[in-house]
Amino acid sequence: MNSSEWLNSTAAAGEPPYCGSNMVAFSEAYRPVHVYVSLLVCVFGSVANTLNIAVLTRREMSSPTNAILTGLAVADLLVMLEYVPFAGYTLLPYEQRLSYGWAIFVLFHSNFTQVCHTVAIWLTVILAVWRYVAVAHPQRNRELCGMRTTVRAIASAYLVCPCLCTPLYLAFDVNSRRSVLPGGRNVTLYHVGLSALGDARVFGDVSLQKVNFWVYSVVIKIIPCVTLTVLSLRLVLALVETKKRRRNLQASKTPGKKKKVVVEKEKQTDRTTRMLLAVLLLFLITEFPQGILGLLSMFLGERFFSSCYARLGDLMDILALINSAINFILYCSMSRQFRTTFAQLFWPRLLDRWAAVPQGDGHDNGAATQVTQV
Repeated sequence: MNSSEWLNSTAAAGEPPYCGSNMVAFSEAYRPVHVYVSLLVCVFGSVANTLNIAVLTRREMSSPTNAILTGLAVADLLVMLEYVPFAGYTLLPYEQRLSYGWAIFVLFHSNFTQVCHTVAIWLTVILAVWRYVAVAHPQRNRELCGMRTTVRAIASAYLVCPCLCTPLYLAFDVNSRRSVLPGGRNVTLYHVGLSALGDARVFGDVSLQKVNFWVYSVVIKIIPCVTLTVLSLRLVLALVETKKRRRNLQASKTPGKKKKVVVEKEKQTDRTTRMLLAVLLLFLITEFPQGILGLLSMFLGERFFSSCYARLGDLMDILALINSAINFILYCSMSRQFRTTFAQLFWPRLLDRWAAVPQGDGHDNGAATQVTQV
């Protein structure tokens, strides 16, 4: 996720827009409201991801899938919390924004958000793999995707992803320039731009900046998105095949209570799989375009980057923020177990405060559970 401030520091001036005047008009129209929309999304997302963590870490919610969702919620929460001061930074006066301290913050922001977002992307890939194994190979699910293996996979994502972003750390630095402000004051202004190493040739004629584009576009964006696409399709096919197999087994058994248990288990599996497919689809919608635009920037050059990619920076930011904030709504709308656990954590207290419910007879939690299962 890249800030428009950082991207525009390399924009080429005086050239006609590569993507047409409509792109420029859209960028200029959306930019003034972006900070307020992003602040609203970040406040909601911070609360939502905190609730996700509170619910998913309950003992009754313990499972490898929920452990991955918890790791994903932590990464998304870090993105939300860090973006709030950056949104405030964009409201500062021009000269203050170009101070050395704020330039250091913008550099930290671009690196930190990219690392957290990369962690979230690869956790989503792990989630897709785990769910595919659970649906297509249920007999080997505990062996391949047990809790210990899951914890190691989550820890690996948090350890390896910062290393994947190393070209980003090296390619950009805080640069300075002398400028004359209105009133004749001669000051030094600071901004984030290419470092000396970023402009250097590291592989023949290939600069570190181009290596950074390859890593960002291909390794961080396109490869995970292609993997998610393939896994999602295979997951859908495996789900269809599993439902057919279960129906055949169910038809061969004697109708009765056991049949109802099997049917309920099948419905729960289907609900969980549909919810996780929705999570995967949202990631594809927000991440694939960024990877394609980054790849085009590498092939088409600086002019495309400055007039197209940079102009879409705010839009890509808000889409990524929405993606990081919306999972709570998905869980509540598609997972009955999540709703029930959430109600047991928070709803009884609301009943105590706002409704006259008899205490001590055990009906409180039952009522809450019935409400969530409607």
